[in-house]
Amino acid sequence: MFETYFRKDIAWGGQLLTLETGKVARQADGAVMARLGDTIVLCTAVGARSVKPGQDFFPLTVNYQEKAFAAGKIPGGFFKREGRPSEAETLISRLIDRPIRPLFPEGFRNEVQVVATVLSHDLENDPDIVALVGCSAALTLSGIPFFGPIAAARVGYVDGQYVLNPTIAQRQQSALELVVAGTTEGVLMVESEAQELSEEVMLGAVEFGHKGFQPVIEGIIELAERAAKEPWALPEPSAAELALKARIAELGTARMAEAYRETQKLLRQGKVSEVKKAVLAELEAEGADVVAAKGLLKELEADVVRNAILDTGLRIDGRDTRTVRPIVAEVGVLPRAHGSALFTRGETQALCVATLGTGQDEQIIDALPGEYREHFMLHYNFPPYSVNETGRMGSPGRREVGHGKLAWRAVHPVLPEKEKFPYTLRVVSEITESNGSSSMATVCGTSLALMDAGVPLKRPVAGIAMGLIKEDRGFAVLSDILGDEDHLGDMDFKVAGTEQGVTSLQMDIKITSITFEIMRQALGQARDGRIHILGEMAKGLTGARGDVAVNAPRITVISVPKEKIRDVIGSGGKVIREITESTGTKVDIEDDGTIKVAATSPEAAQKAIDWIRGIVAEPEIGAIYTGKVVKTADFGAFVNFLGARDGLVHISELTNERVNRTTDVVNVGDAVKVKVLGFDDRGKVKLSMRVVDQATGADITEQVGARRPRNEGEGGDDRPRRDRNDRGGDRPRRDRHEAAE
Repeated sequence: MFETYFRKDIAWGGQLLTLETGKVARQADGAVMARLGDTIVLCTAVGARSVKPGQDFFPLTVNYQEKAFAAGKIPGGFFKREGRPSEAETLISRLIDRPIRPLFPEGFRNEVQVVATVLSHDLENDPDIVALVGCSAALTLSGIPFFGPIAAARVGYVDGQYVLNPTIAQRQQSALELVVAGTTEGVLMVESEAQELSEEVMLGAVEFGHKGFQPVIEGIIELAERAAKEPWALPEPSAAELALKARIAELGTARMAEAYRETQKLLRQGKVSEVKKAVLAELEAEGADVVAAKGLLKELEADVVRNAILDTGLRIDGRDTRTVRPIVAEVGVLPRAHGSALFTRGETQALCVATLGTGQDEQIIDALPGEYREHFMLHYNFPPYSVNETGRMGSPGRREVGHGKLAWRAVHPVLPEKEKFPYTLRVVSEITESNGSSSMATVCGTSLALMDAGVPLKRPVAGIAMGLIKEDRGFAVLSDILGDEDHLGDMDFKVAGTEQGVTSLQMDIKITSITFEIMRQALGQARDGRIHILGEMAKGLTGARGDVAVNAPRITVISVPKEKIRDVIGSGGKVIREITESTGTKVDIEDDGTIKVAATSPEAAQKAIDWIRGIVAEPEIGAIYTGKVVKTADFGAFVNFLGARDGLVHISELTNERVNRTTDVVNVGDAVKVKVLGFDDRGKVKLSMRVVDQATGADITEQVGARRPRNEGEGGDDRPRRDRNDRGGDRPRRDRHEAAE
């Protein structure tokens, strides 16, 4: 039935990677079922056969989606079906997009959509690498113009050794989480989080991963030799297009170069826009194709900027290739925030605000491997005003999610252990100005804001973005790139870390690949820039403040026996609700008996802690406690002490004087001091007030001796013998002393 079915098995890192095509999704231009272990991802690629009129960009869309059935789950929520992409799905869509985008031909404008659907997840092999490999294979087989294939690998670093494609369990022990993608010739994309590793270790990991995925590229090529469709024909540039390009260069080169001598961003953008309008007006008057001219003007703009850097060594704003823009680091800029920082580098500025919360504020994430909680959140916002534009304000897009996660990875390795600093942390980065590398400004601002909030980071973290201009006649690595240098250059290489080492590395290449020589130079320049930025940040704050902010919650951690957790919570949560509502605190209870009490005042926290300790404490015979009368009866008073513990003060133990009625001595709500006499045969606590000085709480047993009032009775909760003068009810038997009278 499936005459066009093909399969390729690839031995890879001790496992079997299988690529199948021709059986599923046969109407797509390219479709591959990629399998590693029992993780299976269906990857498809479809391209439009024509270009939309007036379109001057390449519309590539990558959609990665996880199906709940892949892990044997039913989606949560009211609708019980998969909805909008999760943050993880968005990040993996970007992960696939970044290395494949540069490999489409320059000038290709047909719309292309790549879809990766997770059909099975074995909870050992992460589907992101499988999806990236499958999408590369689908594009290679589709006939769509694509200068692949590419492959990818995850690299771990365990006990000083690199590990290729570590399992989810192995990743828990790794000091490095790195994903690298590329071609046979070089690297296209790197993304990582590291525990302050050296530049040498990071570069070694990239080389290890690049070498490790070469068998996959060879396997895709072998599959393509048997199953690939005929490649699409690409039109060659016409004589008219070449003539138009030459005319644009003649009209615009000198004027564009003059416009780019302006160092201020907004003024420069205005001058560049005027040059483009003037050139297009002249071309339109000459009867040229204005739509085609717009795309060629962008190429001219790139040529002018790139050649100027290679020829003079000077950049758009007048800096050399290594200089970092002026930096101003301020902290404590918002009086009511727990921690805040305003980090300004040139024309890029991030306002970062840190908030400390409790365990109740943790983010619950429903992922395919299972539900888990995240206690550190970093949210990045890029409003249109930051680049002098108008635009829609709404939920975060892919760019905002991706930049926020990059900054999260950079800061996460230096956070204190949750056991030592049991707070939930949220940082919001508002980009108030942007001219390149706002994600790295977010790293710097986040580090400062957390330290301002009193979060004891291991060390401050800074980030820097590196760029690349590469031509046949040479290359230049640029430190702290501007927005235009990012847009018109060949590389966006972001490096974050402390003075001890790298915590995060992300690289995107816009050309077919770069060499390890270029990467080595970029990492060296990035380290010099990072150390400089850390020095500038230290002018604002050198380390975490000694305590959390005044208006931040104070969290106190105590432990109780696990068997007592039920008592602290109470039936239906009644007890814990009463504690929190009465004291104004937040109380988190964990299954191991760890209890975290959060309060904005020490008095409230102590009140809640005493209450909880009272609930779990066991009464000691002979100990004196303060309690409250909660009920009175003919035979005595019930007193609540040790939180939720009740005991009986028999009427004979209320005072050393004869008592006619319990309410003659105490009433409900009275605060009293009681001594534990013992326990009855049912485990009920027997208390005494008469042997305790109610004013001082002192034990006066020796003073009062064993004297008993004449109305002493027997029998715990039973009704006592009444005095003969007591009215009401049956008269009790008189003892023999009364009879003798």
